[in-house]
Amino acid sequence: MTTSTTPTPPLAPLPFFVYGTLRPGEGNHGLLLRGRTRSEEPARLSGAVLYDGPGYPYAVEEPGGLVRGDLVAARPEEYGEVLTALDRLEEYVAGDPHSLYERIEREVVRESDGAVVRAWVYVAGPSVTHWLRAEGVRIEGGDWRTRNPV
Repeated sequence: MTTSTTPTPPLAPLPFFVYGTLRPGEGNHGLLLRGRTRSEEPARLSGAVLYDGPGYPYAVEEPGGLVRGDLVAARPEEYGEVLTALDRLEEYVAGDPHSLYERIEREVVRESDGAVVRAWVYVAGPSVTHWLRAEGVRIEGGDWRTRNPV
């Protein structure tokens, strides 16, 4: 019996909801997404709040919260490479409770037309979530671009 260590891709490629350094115009967008997307649209995620990390944000699931970001759809021929690159950036490993982030499927709302879209969202992993709730700095308004850097 042979086991595979390659993650199984989703049945249908989902767009990504990005809310920090992966947003258009930010540093990691230029490094990992520029030229590899077919659409980038403002969107919002309900049921989460945003915390300021060391140089990047973390979304933490919380009823009543709201995070503003962008819905980014990778070009189909780039999807696998984009997914792998984003998992690596976010230090996400499926099933690893020590991952900085978890990649989860959630509904987000496109700002342009109010459409609800299923998307991948990277949220803080369990140990990071615990620390952020105890000692983290919450970004009021849920928009990393409008935070007040110290």
